[in-house]
Amino acid sequence: MLKNRYILMDRDGVINHDSDLFIKSPEEWQPIEGSLDAIALLNRQGYKIVVITNQSGLARGLFDEGTLEKIHQKMRQMTEEKGGKIDSIYICPHGPNDNCNCRKPKPGMLEIFAKEHNVNLTDITFIGDSLRDIRAAQAVGAKPILVKTGKGQKTLTHNPGLNIPVFQNLYDAAKYISSKP
Repeated sequence: MLKNRYILMDRDGVINHDSDLFIKSPEEWQPIEGSLDAIALLNRQGYKIVVITNQSGLARGLFDEGTLEKIHQKMRQMTEEKGGKIDSIYICPHGPNDNCNCRKPKPGMLEIFAKEHNVNLTDITFIGDSLRDIRAAQAVGAKPILVKTGKGQKTLTHNPGLNIPVFQNLYDAAKYISSKP
């Protein structure tokens, strides 16, 4: 392989079941069926997986950085048990009113990723379940994909004119990506 290939994806609602009450502990983090297999499939196709996730529960005091790290350890371990690997995780710890540049739909996390990995985001796919994921991808010229898990079906219902690829779940999106030359 001549260069690193990456797939960016949101966490809650894409890899794991989402909750309006936030995922506050490793016990609450539960993968969506097929999502960890999807990551392994993408890895076998030569892609590195990068998670880009808003985690305002930190700013809200619902969990601390140590707990978030334990949640991510569980996610990585369960992914590895399926033969996959998550290469890196970028988080925005801020709340919705903090006016940061990293909270999606703003593109800050994607820009930091691009700078750190020296990649052009127009060649990168970003998989999400919400309009903020799509808007963050579009802001940097990345290729957005919507999955119907998590908030995805609601996002699609409220934005019927979205002209991007839409899939039932992460596994279906991974099969589509893997089928492309």
